[in-house]
Amino acid sequence: MANTSTSADEGGVLETIKVVVQALLIALVVRTFLFQPFNIPSGSLIPTLLIGDYLFVSKYSYGYSKYSIPFSPPLFSGRIWAAEPQRGDIAVFKLPRDNSTDYIKRVIGLPGDRIQMIDGILHINGQPLKKQAVGKEDVNAGAGYRDRATFYRETLPNGISYVIQELDIYGNKLGRNTPVYQVPPGNFFMMGDNRDNSLDSRDMTSQGVGYVPFENLIGRAEVIFFSVSEEGAAWKVWEWPWTVRWNRLFKPVH
Repeated sequence: MANTSTSADEGGVLETIKVVVQALLIALVVRTFLFQPFNIPSGSLIPTLLIGDYLFVSKYSYGYSKYSIPFSPPLFSGRIWAAEPQRGDIAVFKLPRDNSTDYIKRVIGLPGDRIQMIDGILHINGQPLKKQAVGKEDVNAGAGYRDRATFYRETLPNGISYVIQELDIYGNKLGRNTPVYQVPPGNFFMMGDNRDNSLDSRDMTSQGVGYVPFENLIGRAEVIFFSVSEEGAAWKVWEWPWTVRWNRLFKPVH
């Protein structure tokens, strides 16, 4: 009886290990080839994405590069099953200056485009984009400061529109007037919707973002599956009734 009991216990342990390994392999496949979760730690895409948003990014949208794989092993260069992003996509990518930090911005410039900001109006290939004021609101400007924000609806040449934010006092207004950026082949120009508080492709210095190589793209933001206010934390389950932004759950990202 003792031997039978020991064998049954060992069989139960082995079966548990087998199930755990299978679950880990399935999770790895899903994360690598289908969807990867990300959380938003900064306000560079306000009002589209808020600090505390958790979203799924589709890994298959642009094909796969070494950055699609955990720890970015140098198994190959370039992309396989590649599909270029559309102007207006919100994409996650590896920061070009270190190829390790995850950033998320909106795709504004495609290869060959000329991008320029003039008095806060985005110009693509010499044409100003339509920019319509849609409201004002008092907002958190960071570091304990409040500011007045003006919201505008901006429309891209392909018809995609979204709302951007400009700050009245504390925003970095240098980004409202820029030189002309000629996007190199195989690269993209990325910008945040929080135009006065976004480190993006407008900064070409060694501490900026610059142009983003196609290889660095990880995937396209698809849907917000969870969201918690800046005062809360996802792990504080007991605070969820008043810290979770229930109206943002399962909201598509545009």
